[in-house]
Amino acid sequence: MLWLLILGVLMWSIVHLFPAIMPAKRAELISRFGNGKYQGLFALKILIALVLIVIGWRNTLPEPVYDPPAFGRHITMLLMLFSIILFGASNAKSWLKKNIRHPMLSGMAVWGIAHLLANGDIRSLVLFGGMLLWALLSIYFINRRDGTWVKPAMTVTRVDDLKLLGISVVVYLLLVFLHPYFAGMSLIPH
Repeated sequence: MLWLLILGVLMWSIVHLFPAIMPAKRAELISRFGNGKYQGLFALKILIALVLIVIGWRNTLPEPVYDPPAFGRHITMLLMLFSIILFGASNAKSWLKKNIRHPMLSGMAVWGIAHLLANGDIRSLVLFGGMLLWALLSIYFINRRDGTWVKPAMTVTRVDDLKLLGISVVVYLLLVFLHPYFAGMSLIPH
């Protein structure tokens, strides 16, 4: 059911890219339907995309496309910690939030690259490659729409950064432990 996975990734990408590519059309829809209905419809479309991705992933055989490098798994583990830190930075007062324009999208790009270094099958190429491409396109179109970025005026302390790091490490360890349950494969050799 590779087609469901492709459809889910495409739907996720199009729904998320729409506000950056067509801001006037988005504003028109919000004006016509109200922000609450617009946000509800947006969330429903993302939920449908996620369901398609999960069903497509679980029902597609992982047929090999390329051989990942031997070091891929180890680099992936390191990159995933950095990806989680970037995700966290998007909602935390931190040096990263102050100095990186799109920490969450950057985290998604790192997530995609990391998984492509460890997995060389068709479903991984569609999911992780597709999400990587979406994140990079989002960064491009948002930058084009919003123009020059002005760094946020915030005071960041070492405690802020250490708090982000600590929470990120806990989330990272939880994801490593729970990975077999939501992804179907263990990251810890037995």
